[in-house]
Amino acid sequence: MPDSQTLNSILSSYGVSNPLSSGGGFNWWNIISGIIFGIVGWYAFIHGKREKSIRPMVIGIALMVYPYFVPNTLLAIAIGIALCAALYFWRE
Repeated sequence: MPDSQTLNSILSSYGVSNPLSSGGGFNWWNIISGIIFGIVGWYAFIHGKREKSIRPMVIGIALMVYPYFVPNTLLAIAIGIALCAALYFWRE
């Protein structure tokens, strides 16, 4: 197993930053919140599909997709909470 310095030099020779570092706009909290809100979105999408309701399906898709485009962790959590609140309060 190569050490981290060797791994960094191999990755940088191919133009790739180290995926294990905290740089690059991703951190663990962003990944964990994306997984949690993605699971909630998946459940909302499945529930909306079973009930034939478009609102939970659209909010579920939004919950599954938005973490890929929001690099700021606090903003990602705020958007996820707002979408979950919309899912809870905006019912038919």
